[in-house]
Amino acid sequence: MSLLRDPRPMSKADGTGPEGFGLALRAEWTKLRTAEGTGWLLLLAVTLTVAVGCGTAKAVKCPDTRCGQDAVKLALTGVTVGQAVIAVFAVLAVSGEYGTGMIRTTLTAVPNRLTVLIAKATGLTTVVLAFGTVAVLASLLAGHYILPGNGFTEAHGYAPLSLADGPTLRAAAGSVLYLGLIALIGLGVAMAVREAATAIGIALGLLYLFPVVTQVVNDPEWQRHLQRIAPMPAGLAVQATVNPSGMPIGPWAGLGVLAAWAAAAMLVGGLLLQRRDA
Repeated sequence: MSLLRDPRPMSKADGTGPEGFGLALRAEWTKLRTAEGTGWLLLLAVTLTVAVGCGTAKAVKCPDTRCGQDAVKLALTGVTVGQAVIAVFAVLAVSGEYGTGMIRTTLTAVPNRLTVLIAKATGLTTVVLAFGTVAVLASLLAGHYILPGNGFTEAHGYAPLSLADGPTLRAAAGSVLYLGLIALIGLGVAMAVREAATAIGIALGLLYLFPVVTQVVNDPEWQRHLQRIAPMPAGLAVQATVNPSGMPIGPWAGLGVLAAWAAAAMLVGGLLLQRRDA
């Protein structure tokens, strides 16, 4: 009977199991590393995040102890711009495969589509979290040196920005996680739509349309409700270090809302990946 047994691990045959996932993950990492423009997009995301944060820190003044500004959030303002590049990067990481037909090769090598999806999500978020950490730390470092010159001093009630401060650490870690979740939204939308321009439009619309609608709505109660459910306003609540209890939603609860959007995007993208032909 032993002669009839296939000695090859099933993970290599169908993409399931730890070994199959490892092979799929290495393949996704190779694609990300060798894809044209990948490195430039990530560097652009870091550059824009830091540059906008620096510009904001230089522009805002704190002339007295009642200026009411959130120094940490000012330093991390660039995340609102860098996230657009991250979303585009995530979309192109998937839509490029569909555009070239490479997705057929991927699904032939790893027939288990759930494994493919998880490997793509793991590789993508790992890269984004790494570059997001660099962008966030550089932004805070820039704010540490720039903000005191604009009145954000201990005399005005502002200690120098430091990760030793609990709220600052939470804002920094939450901002990195925020960028990772934005990447998952882009990935899920791209899996569902496939076409790059449409997927980019949907992903960016989810991020930036809600704040515009919130400004148009005149009812304060509806404004607060929209801010609680919108991906960007809710997710960026994690950056608040001044009076977070006065925010429409708490820092971690807001990040949870963004995580729910990311999970929904991945669920829809995963279901369509399972049901449609490559």
